[in-house]
Amino acid sequence: MKKIIERKLDSLQSGELSIEDVLLDKIASKDFHQLLCKRIFRYGEAYYSSDQPEVSDAEYDDLFQALLSFEQSNPKLDTSDSPTQRVGSAPLDSFKSVKHRLPMLSLNNAFQQQDLNDFDRRVKEYLDSSEGLVYACEPKLDGVALSLLYKSGELSIAATRGDGAVGEDVTENAKTILTVPLNLNSNNKGLPDLLEVRGEVVMPLKGFQSYNRRAIEKDGKAFANPRNAAAGSLRQLDSRETAKRPLHFYAYSIGYTKGGATPDSHYDTLRWLEELGFSIEANIAVAKSIEDCWAYQAKLTQLRDKLDYEIDGIVFKVNDFAQQKQVGMITRAPRWAIAYKFPAQEKSTTLLGVDWQVGRTGAVTPVAKLDPVFVGGVTISNASLHNIDEINRLDVRIGDTVLVKRAGDVIPQIVGVLIAKRGKNTNSLTIPKKCPVCTQDLEKIEGEAALRCVAGFNCQAQLKEAIKHFASRKAMDIDGLGDKIVEQLVDEQLISSVADLYHLRVEQLACLERLAEKSATNLVNAIENSKQTELSRFVYSLGIREVGEATARNLALHFGSLEAIASASIETLIEVQDVGEIVAQHIQQFFSNDLNNKTVEQLIAVGLQWQDRDPVAVVAQGELPLTGQIWVVTGKLESLSRDEAKAKLQSLGAKVSGSVSKKTTCLLAGEAAGSKLSKARELGVKVIDEEIFRREFLH
Repeated sequence: MKKIIERKLDSLQSGELSIEDVLLDKIASKDFHQLLCKRIFRYGEAYYSSDQPEVSDAEYDDLFQALLSFEQSNPKLDTSDSPTQRVGSAPLDSFKSVKHRLPMLSLNNAFQQQDLNDFDRRVKEYLDSSEGLVYACEPKLDGVALSLLYKSGELSIAATRGDGAVGEDVTENAKTILTVPLNLNSNNKGLPDLLEVRGEVVMPLKGFQSYNRRAIEKDGKAFANPRNAAAGSLRQLDSRETAKRPLHFYAYSIGYTKGGATPDSHYDTLRWLEELGFSIEANIAVAKSIEDCWAYQAKLTQLRDKLDYEIDGIVFKVNDFAQQKQVGMITRAPRWAIAYKFPAQEKSTTLLGVDWQVGRTGAVTPVAKLDPVFVGGVTISNASLHNIDEINRLDVRIGDTVLVKRAGDVIPQIVGVLIAKRGKNTNSLTIPKKCPVCTQDLEKIEGEAALRCVAGFNCQAQLKEAIKHFASRKAMDIDGLGDKIVEQLVDEQLISSVADLYHLRVEQLACLERLAEKSATNLVNAIENSKQTELSRFVYSLGIREVGEATARNLALHFGSLEAIASASIETLIEVQDVGEIVAQHIQQFFSNDLNNKTVEQLIAVGLQWQDRDPVAVVAQGELPLTGQIWVVTGKLESLSRDEAKAKLQSLGAKVSGSVSKKTTCLLAGEAAGSKLSKARELGVKVIDEEIFRREFLH
């Protein structure tokens, strides 16, 4: 019978038979429907995911229409797992919120072998016995997390990770993904009444390249990388658009369950999910020691470039669920799992040109324009060249083949030139003599690598960057004043200094792109609310060269008032912790500039205020309890951020360093403290945990 049906399908596909002929023939309806669905699924997978279409678009469309007609004539066969259920539905106004029954936690990261060794040591410390300890190893897919909730084996809700506690309902979109089972394998006995399956939605590389090619051919917008493509596709309000995207779902764990039985280990759970109809990553494995985990890392690193999807690391988990429970969790992550992140990748491409960009302090820096290259999970077309000294060191020229490096979220940079590939038509870089924005003559100060525009706020580029810095979270924290809005405000000549922000009206802002009356009102209110601030924030917001958040806080603690800082001598400024002669000169030069002083006066005139403090009675350096001590903060703290801990330590007079040495007084260690904790123990440095820190310093 199957062969007869297959021949009928071939005739239907070739046009020799119509769907009406098939319906009149009354061939075994259920079998015909199943084989027709299977064929359509195969063609869809070949087209969207493998980029190897087996039939023309017209043939595929005709078969799909035939299936629709067949199901209309046989309503009982219109099952929830039919291809017709995966085409998407009408657009939504927005996504509903979904509260996860169990939080979707993030993972702590490891970057080197020692980090894995520290993870292994911590796991064993939490276990009564490490006998039988096995790790599950799996590639860390670079996509977007998705939770699928099944009721009695049928897909009920699909939700994004969101903030870990609440995600977005993307059920209709998830149904269009061919590898998301709409119904689980009914042959499996003991299936839970409620089963949450978690996994990653990715866009395979072949499908990504194919989609981008078709988009460009139609003058559409291409995606920057597969991860963005997956995330954007999953969050389409019109699920019919999602259905056109070549997405693939890989299951990697289970979450909430009710009733039924599930396996006792992570590895067995993945194999069980495979039996239920899910795709799982082919390279999962188990390791009986942390050394075996590192060997797995070496093997997968070699395999990485051969995979048809992006991975950005490896996840190692305690395999046994009972041991996982014993090791436990912290607020944001499980203690029993860690994500090893791959080191930076390098790729070669052609240097097409160089743009010179002006920063907040007037530094003019070269930005390389590249023939786009896919590296570290992102398509790179721009990269940093840092300064003239770096250009000379690299001996880089237009037309050269260069090496581009990117690690995580770090700005891509050119790290080398393949001189052997240099052709005859390369050109040396032209170093500008005038500012590319305001045409002011550029200066190169002795001892500095950067060219500098000294026009200050008279240079629009510097003005824009100064305002962005002024409004940033650690400065005046003006919510809603994004980069694009700042650029519009300057370009439209609505503001010419940071003080002008406080004179903006709702009707002026409502005329800008991205702003309507409500958002303009919110922004005006946010600007007004920023008037109540702290001295340290205000000093930081001024953008004085090399005065970062910590230095601004130390200045505020030491002097207590803006007047005292502005009038301080070089000798007095050097007395402040972390302020050397060069920084002191920058501070003095800033307050010696008439335009800067005028801006400060204008800000105070519009109502900016803070509470001055008595620098002698309250924060005199000699009276601070941690004066002269060097502290290091590492790991994840549960009750406060590392920035908050650092600020508290600095307010008590301590210097906070980023690395442990013999000079370190104390290490504040949170969860997953890693190599810094190991080094502190090795050097005999005092170590305290968060509980002791809170008891002794946060009262």
